[in-house]
Amino acid sequence: MAMWNPWRGCHRCSEGCKFCYIHKGDGKRGVNTDEIVKTDNFYAPVARKKNGEYKMKPGLVYLGFSTDFLLPDADDWRKECWDMIRERNDCTFLFLTKRIERFMDCVPEDWGEGWDNVVVGCTVENQRRAEERLEIFSKLPVRHKYIICQPMISAINLEAYLDGVELVMAGGESDRFARPMDYAWVLSLREQCIRKGVAFEFRQCGTHFIKDGREYTLQKKDLCSQARKANINYRP
Repeated sequence: MAMWNPWRGCHRCSEGCKFCYIHKGDGKRGVNTDEIVKTDNFYAPVARKKNGEYKMKPGLVYLGFSTDFLLPDADDWRKECWDMIRERNDCTFLFLTKRIERFMDCVPEDWGEGWDNVVVGCTVENQRRAEERLEIFSKLPVRHKYIICQPMISAINLEAYLDGVELVMAGGESDRFARPMDYAWVLSLREQCIRKGVAFEFRQCGTHFIKDGREYTLQKKDLCSQARKANINYRP
């Protein structure tokens, strides 16, 4: 697995951004997250060793996890990224976005019905954003679709939008002041996925986690391990 951040920085755009890990990390370093800048790793996928081999190995590449790949600020740079993604068809590029309404304005001319080496994850945090974004996402020409419910700050019914989706991920919010996540919401999502034959992953609990009506406060280091212990991931 590789990480490729061609630019860094982002702008808060909805409720799920309140305790964004990017903004929090930048705040500790005195960095202005709202300033969108190219990184030194912009050309990482096509960088080569002295022997001519690519430095980035074939396989899964997490794209833009310190930003949003569809940010308007990056419109002038994205074409070069698509060119590199096209060249590296031995890699699978996964990016997440809260700006799915911009998707068709941001894809290359030869996108067609989608590229097989691109996975698009549409992020939703509550029912309002699910209906708003997934109504668009469900109609887009994308070969590999994920839905990311993280941070999940309310119960969400996705069942009407699961056709053609390969994976749903759920996770809580991580912050001292995080909004609580109820385990019942997670189980409901899982049941929706089972009914539709869609894979499901419980990625992390929330800092404030409710189970059977009781609220627990968890340490950041335990959020993912506690989710794994639930053992509720589903593969059809």
